[in-house]
Amino acid sequence: MAEIAQGDRRAFRMLVERHVGRAQGLAYRVLGNRSDAEELVQEAFLRVWTVAPRWRLDGGASFRTWFSRVVVNLCIDRKRRRRTEPLEAAGDPVDPAPPADRLVAESEETATVAAAVAELPERQRIALSLCYWQGLSNAEAAETMELSVGAIESLLVRARRTLKDKLGPALGPDKTENGTPGAER
Repeated sequence: MAEIAQGDRRAFRMLVERHVGRAQGLAYRVLGNRSDAEELVQEAFLRVWTVAPRWRLDGGASFRTWFSRVVVNLCIDRKRRRRTEPLEAAGDPVDPAPPADRLVAESEETATVAAAVAELPERQRIALSLCYWQGLSNAEAAETMELSVGAIESLLVRARRTLKDKLGPALGPDKTENGTPGAER
């Protein structure tokens, strides 16, 4: 180990040749997989190379005992780690975004509604905007437009009826009842 600590590759090669067979046998018996055992023993010898400068013979353990403990500890760590599955076994991740055809349909639907709203008389458009998109109550919208609550409700009824007539065929009956400004409030 003292020679290895000085960077002597020949001494390291001799140490590997002397201990690799027993180490691989030990690792194989613990892991049950030859390729994992070989990989683990390589890692153990890498530790030998990096620890050599700090190695002390007066530490009590012989190299063989210490190295066996390193191999066993690496085996235990390897077994504790979850086995990784091949990438193919994971499958394709689920895309949380809606399908493209649905996005296109919704975009077209939004454009159709926006065009129909744009054709409404100005006061109906303002009443719809205040109540449906700004979230104001009818009373707040009436105050904003300086109208009575009844007048706002009348504007909303006429706007919804016009939109239902224009959009009904384009959106279908389920959309004009519950999901668009054509719905009753």
